[in-house]
Amino acid sequence: MTAPTVALPGWELDVSPFHAGELAVQQRAGVADAASAVGLRGIRRFMPDQHRAFFAQLPFFVLGGVDPEGQPWATLRVGAPGFATSPDAHTLRIAGDALPGDPLADAWRPGAPLGGLGIQFDTRRRNRVNGVVQAVDGGNVLTVAVEQSFGNCAKYIQSRTPVLDPRGDAAPPRLERSARLSDADRVLLAQADTFFVASANLSAEAGAARGVDVSHRGGMPGFVRVDDDATLTTPDFSGNRLFNTLGNLLLDPRAGLLFVDFERGDLVHVAAHAEIVWDGPLVASFEGAQRVVRYRVQEVRRSAAVMPFRWSPVEWAPQFAARPA
Repeated sequence: MTAPTVALPGWELDVSPFHAGELAVQQRAGVADAASAVGLRGIRRFMPDQHRAFFAQLPFFVLGGVDPEGQPWATLRVGAPGFATSPDAHTLRIAGDALPGDPLADAWRPGAPLGGLGIQFDTRRRNRVNGVVQAVDGGNVLTVAVEQSFGNCAKYIQSRTPVLDPRGDAAPPRLERSARLSDADRVLLAQADTFFVASANLSAEAGAARGVDVSHRGGMPGFVRVDDDATLTTPDFSGNRLFNTLGNLLLDPRAGLLFVDFERGDLVHVAAHAEIVWDGPLVASFEGAQRVVRYRVQEVRRSAAVMPFRWSPVEWAPQFAARPA
């Protein structure tokens, strides 16, 4: 006889897991009641054992944080599986390597907010964990006190399998900065099928929902519309209806985008100011979009050939598989 499944406790505080920005977007989208039910049931103040085991399997981890000026950035930590561990359900330790050009390399210190995303492209699994850095050991190992933990669905994740391919004795990577997108950046972004976006609400009024979020975005090549060297526009598809990212951007428009060149191993970090476009012809011009976000580029940082992985050919997410590339 199979033992009955025991439901995990959900949100255990008397206050909402959402701040005013998230609640406002949920209300505008007409999903406030549904989002409240999902949040109270699915957002926890601890990591379930399944998430803890999942994080320990990953060869890379997506991090979101803010620099000393409060600008959010999305970045990566990489390492042999097991570099992310959890001594208990309330604590996550992230070791691994910060890659050359990481805009958050010097930003981590006790008290710093951290948004984490564990994502496994080949299985289309992803889980989120947000918290506060408790300690930084050896200059690199982050100990994080978990404040929010929840799963995300598999929608829009393009499947590809990584194989560790260390750079070895390769020449030092080329690191560049600029205020605008280069021609090469524009080509990469226009061809992208995946990116990550970090956002934050660090206001004291946010209460238990205060912190940084880092999210995955996926679509067919062309879903990132590069309008010019300082502007790009992306669709917001139907998702988990929690609106963590849009809720943050509603109150603080600063965002950090991360694009990965899966063929060359390049990373392009973009600091931007976001504007949410709720409806109208621009939204209608993106198939399946419920709203769009227009990003005004503030700074671009490029790291050439720093990702220590080779990737299998992409397999499109089921939501896109029937569409032409």
